[in-house]
Amino acid sequence: MSGEPAFTDDELEAARVLFARPAVFALGVAKIEGLPPPDLPEVAFAGRSNVGKSSLINGLTGRKDLARASNEPGRTREVNVFVLDEKIRLVDLPGYGWAKASRTEVKRFQNLGRAYLRGRPNLKRAYLLIDARHGLKKVDAEALDALDQAAVSYQVVLTKADKVKPADLETVRAQTLAAISKRPAAFPRVAVTSSEKGTGLAELRAEILAACGLFE
Repeated sequence: MSGEPAFTDDELEAARVLFARPAVFALGVAKIEGLPPPDLPEVAFAGRSNVGKSSLINGLTGRKDLARASNEPGRTREVNVFVLDEKIRLVDLPGYGWAKASRTEVKRFQNLGRAYLRGRPNLKRAYLLIDARHGLKKVDAEALDALDQAAVSYQVVLTKADKVKPADLETVRAQTLAAISKRPAAFPRVAVTSSEKGTGLAELRAEILAACGLFE
């Protein structure tokens, strides 16, 4: 339940090849009506502000500036859509938690993320990113509740694993897995990644392909 995913070498290679294909920024939308038709499988990335969503998308696609990373929490205030090889859409949702914006503005772009989760029939999986240095926080529990209510299959991804000692990292992973074990929509494995070091990215690419039904 908590171990590494059992992908073959061929599956890992197929995922590597696909994610090396052209990936482009398609559009950013401030209203759910602006999204493209649901004609491609989509995976979405959610998480606290500054948790590393943009860095993870860049790492998965092997690009430095596909998604705009920022040291300013709350920078992503739209639903940003990227297209990988015309086969998968990668969707960067607005961060939650702290942001340099008015309370009304924060609520607006967080509601936008919730509306996306509820309204996309082609959404195959959401990935909830958690900073491995801090683990699950109270604000993350609200996001988990929203994902469960939307009945969207989701997986927790620990980011910035290179910043944590191995023993502490395993503790955080185990605690996180225990916390989501009874949640109905949670995928029963916690991924561990480092965008800076590349840790866990090969397996996560394969998991995305599997979730989208792209393995033959």
